Amino acid sequence: MKPLTGTTDQAPANPAATEDMLATQPIGYWSGRTQAAVTRYLRDAMARIDVTQPQYWVLNCVNGGPEAPSREEVVSQLTPIVDGQHEIARVVDQLMHRGWLRIDARQRLQLTDAGEAARVRLRELASEVRAVVHTGISDEEYVAVLKVLRRMVANVEGDGNS
Repeated sequence: MKPLTGTTDQAPANPAATEDMLATQPIGYWSGRTQAAVTRYLRDAMARIDVTQPQYWVLNCVNGGPEAPSREEVVSQLTPIVDGQHEIARVVDQLMHRGWLRIDARQRLQLTDAGEAARVRLRELASEVRAVVHTGISDEEYVAVLKVLRRMVANVEGDGNS
């Protein structure tokens, strides 16, 4: 590991850090805290209408491409972002049981009318949640944060490119 020459030193995580202390704060703490708070807020909002975030992901995945996906394609695409390898298959089953998904003659997943109505309602809810989360944050500030985070990921994954 290189010495910290010309680099801001790392301080312990401090939720009460003043603005002049922010450069010393650990990104892992703040990105983790942000992820947990935003995810909890979104999932609580979805729970009030008896839907889960993975259900929303599946509805969007089924709706999102030029061709309807197979069950296996949806599971393969979404499994890396959930806890456990069987989660998405269960969600597909839940949505079929609910009548929001069906399998066509080509073994492709399709949204039913009820599933499309739910997807639209959830998109509206996600937009409302986003508006709350982004209160007081310009699009330029948001883009700057994402660029920094993307660069940090590239830095630690070894390629140094964003």
